[in-house]
Amino acid sequence: MTAPPVGTESQLVIAPMLVVLVAAVGSLLLGRRPRARAAVSLAGGAAYAVAVAAIDWYIVLAPDAPGIATYQVGDWAAPFGITLVADGLSAFMLTMVAILGVCSLVFSTRHLPGGEGRSYYFPLFHFLALGVTGAFLTGDLFNLFVWFEVMLMASYVFVAYSGGPQHTRAAFWYVSLNLLASAVFLLGVGGIYATTGTLNMADLAQRLADPAAYGLDPVPVVGLLGLLLSVFAIKAGLVPFQFWIPTAYRAAPPQITALLAGATKKVGIYAIIRLSFTVFAGAEVAVDLSVPLLGVTIAGDSPLPFVGAALFIMGTASILLGGIGAVGRDSMEGVFAYSSIGQVGFIAIPVAIAATTASPELRRFAIIAALVFALNHTLAKGLLFLAVGTVRAATGTSRLDDLGGLARRSPPLAIAVFVASLALVGIPPLSGFFGKFLVFDAAARAENGPAIVLLLAGSLLTIAYATRMWNRSFWGARTPAVEVATVDPVQVTVLVVLATAIVGVGVGFEPVYEFARTAAEAALDTESYVDAVDPQAADDLLGSSGGEH
Repeated sequence: MTAPPVGTESQLVIAPMLVVLVAAVGSLLLGRRPRARAAVSLAGGAAYAVAVAAIDWYIVLAPDAPGIATYQVGDWAAPFGITLVADGLSAFMLTMVAILGVCSLVFSTRHLPGGEGRSYYFPLFHFLALGVTGAFLTGDLFNLFVWFEVMLMASYVFVAYSGGPQHTRAAFWYVSLNLLASAVFLLGVGGIYATTGTLNMADLAQRLADPAAYGLDPVPVVGLLGLLLSVFAIKAGLVPFQFWIPTAYRAAPPQITALLAGATKKVGIYAIIRLSFTVFAGAEVAVDLSVPLLGVTIAGDSPLPFVGAALFIMGTASILLGGIGAVGRDSMEGVFAYSSIGQVGFIAIPVAIAATTASPELRRFAIIAALVFALNHTLAKGLLFLAVGTVRAATGTSRLDDLGGLARRSPPLAIAVFVASLALVGIPPLSGFFGKFLVFDAAARAENGPAIVLLLAGSLLTIAYATRMWNRSFWGARTPAVEVATVDPVQVTVLVVLATAIVGVGVGFEPVYEFARTAAEAALDTESYVDAVDPQAADDLLGSSGGEH
């Protein structure tokens, strides 16, 4: 591939958002023409994947790539205009969304719940993707809040999509919790603006790194970052904010649940990494904390130790509660929902290690571990929730007591689910092996014995619930529901594609690791982020119509 013409990198930054917005509006205008609506949606998904691939190559991975590119909406320069930023971290996250989004779209053309909801399903799907994409690309806190709300408004409808009492109840609690989270988010954003005078992330990082030059007191930043951390923990589903996950995941259509678990949860993880390491790490605030449960004392001169302590506690509780909860569930989606709670704890632990270490090398390595594990979680958990939809469509149920013998009924379905389950366990040469190995390696390098014990316990729980689910659903005698089941070949093909991706990431892991390393370096390179955005002082903008792309 050749390099793009000079100056087009900034246009690439906004391309995924424009593509998905056009797809959303186009599918909405088609009204009740289902085939045309599905065709436009699939075309939009494919174009979105191409746009993300262009960002990956031309901005991040190519030998002559700049590594970071910005787009100033309306030519208004930062920090006063709306800034979009694409770098290694945002590109890595967008790639996960593109892979799972296209698979979910293809799956949706074959498994779409009936009723009036069909006419607005695809537009909502694209608006959900738009919110996720905007959150990964935005360069300021207020627009991060805006894109969170776009994402959540679409997900509200999907949780209540089927319209039954159970779905309405799940949507009520989901909406109530997220409205509270939105209020806390706004409170944190308002406090940060009152304290620092800016919401642009690059400008905020610049001011926190030199508070005396701007007349700032960085001490309130720790409390305000705590508010934001609680909001992002809700989005990620970390304990104690996990209680919305089981009901919401059961209520939403399986292909949407795959996107919620595999992609939208990563928005919370992304926000924690971006704000903690790119923005707030430069603030000089003395922190001295001890975590007796984990046997560590956390001290430093930035808010990062505070973030690390909170993530250690939430990650520990998530791994244990999620794993234990998954063992006792009586349905496939119940097992996978609680599994998602546990698996996100495996992502939080290396991020906590990165936040609490004084070693730059270990910090980078721990973030790499978190990102690789997040990629495996996206592929494996997306596959498993899509498999729930396949099993439901074929048998009319996903209850473990009503299933059995699926392996003989549909060997490709069984193989795909088996590969995803092994990836969660961490069996080589699958993607999950490298994700889990890197997480263990990060804990070992940090010499954190309690964290290693915790990770071992979580891995044993993963083996327990994955084995239990497999034995009760795919082994044994065929139940009446399975005996008459007809498995959709297109749905199974989607599952096989994701299973192949899981194997491919493991077998060809070196370029994936390099991509994750580039993403981790982007998260830690505050200076390059600030230089690329180039926030200007108000005096520099007087008499100017705006900045340049």
